[in-house]
Amino acid sequence: MTSTITIIGLGAGDIEQLPLGVYRLLKQADQLFVRTLDHPVIAELEQEGVQFESFDSVYEKHDQFEAVYEEIAAQLAEQAKEHGQVVYAVPGHPMIAEKTVQLLLERAEQQKDLTVDIAGGHSFLDDLFSAVGADPIEGFQFLDGTDLRRNHLNIFQHIVIAQVYDAFVASDIKLTLMEKYPDEYEVTLVTAAGSRNEQVKKLPLYELDRQMELSNLTSLYVPPIEREEDTYREFDVLREIIAVLRSPEGCPWDRKQTHESLKKYLIEEAYEVLDAIDRQDEEDMAEELGDVLLQVMLHAQIGEDEGMFAIEDVIESISRKMIRRHPHVFGEAKAESAEEVVVNWQEIKKREKGQKEPDLRLDEVEKGLPALMRAHEFQKKAAKAGFDWDEAEGAIEKANEEWQEFLEEVQSGDSRKQLDEFGDVLFALINVARFYEIHPEEALAKANEKFYRRFSHVEKRVKESGRPFSAFTLEELDTYWDEAKKLGM
Repeated sequence: MTSTITIIGLGAGDIEQLPLGVYRLLKQADQLFVRTLDHPVIAELEQEGVQFESFDSVYEKHDQFEAVYEEIAAQLAEQAKEHGQVVYAVPGHPMIAEKTVQLLLERAEQQKDLTVDIAGGHSFLDDLFSAVGADPIEGFQFLDGTDLRRNHLNIFQHIVIAQVYDAFVASDIKLTLMEKYPDEYEVTLVTAAGSRNEQVKKLPLYELDRQMELSNLTSLYVPPIEREEDTYREFDVLREIIAVLRSPEGCPWDRKQTHESLKKYLIEEAYEVLDAIDRQDEEDMAEELGDVLLQVMLHAQIGEDEGMFAIEDVIESISRKMIRRHPHVFGEAKAESAEEVVVNWQEIKKREKGQKEPDLRLDEVEKGLPALMRAHEFQKKAAKAGFDWDEAEGAIEKANEEWQEFLEEVQSGDSRKQLDEFGDVLFALINVARFYEIHPEEALAKANEKFYRRFSHVEKRVKESGRPFSAFTLEELDTYWDEAKKLGM
């Protein structure tokens, strides 16, 4: 036997807003259920003798709304099976911000003996837009306050956030909105829109969770951002800025750039980020990462201008790659350590590219790497093949041997051999660094920074003396250098 659940909406305010057909269904229903008794229409209908059975007790059993809605849908399906037909009343309109209704519709698709009919109701959206004086034709979003996420928000559209039940929900909404909007941004709380009990209150965003009069009839209206400077956190705004710079009306320098001409800037900006990291300057790090992002956006815009690729292709490529190469996160694979992750990554990378084992192991190392980094990668590959010392002492002895060979060539005066032997010294020292898990590039960058600080101190002291550098002996300059060391520079 087929069972039926008829769903009707109670609107957002008083009984005068109920459509006549909905009112008659409520008066005539034998088995009448409501999600919650906390609605002004319920009180008025109870005075007319209408009896309801609510699911308010279900809310007290669960910590998560999802579990509440699942149980309500399950109980309604059981009641419909037992009685053949039931009426279920929800606040507002059944098809707007009603998770239980969506769950019941899904059940009806799976259960051939269950039918769900939507009998209508009055939506509060028309009344809400009238209350705040906004035209939804400009574009709007309707979002659930109990499941609001930053990436849901389009700051250029009108936003209505429903189910602002209480201060806890309001607090979560406030914190999420503050990731996109200024703290003082004016928003509007609307309760019982369109009814005789309608309340409209404008307030700054930071005060949202300080309002005591919140209920299941309360929604939040957030107007579109209009001030240009408040939009600079948006990715699409950055993209538009780059497109304008590259346009015929844009900047002559940006217009003339190519992938090739920008190569050096990408490298320079990457090193600026490394410097900010070494200095632990987080504010500067954000700025320098922005400069790296600028390079990415310029390359993407050039690709789009040439009809080859756009920033969406770049984003899609890396998104797909991250999903594929992390099956231990997004799939069924297991990886218990960072080392296992690296091994899996390399194997997946080979499969993706259809790679066979290269004829020569070192051919796997990118040819475009700087010499210092390429030497480091060469040595790691050789070590994996077993061509390595058992202990660091072997590498240290080799470094000493290469240093002595270089000194011998210094005595010989053969500049070509000196170049050759000095390269061997550097290569051997990089090998020593590998044994102690020291990245040579990072070590040299720190040494550069240290030299910069100490020599700057020497230069400052020389300037303070009023004498030129040439007037100082090396011993005197070394005294200033030692001062810098003592100062921790």
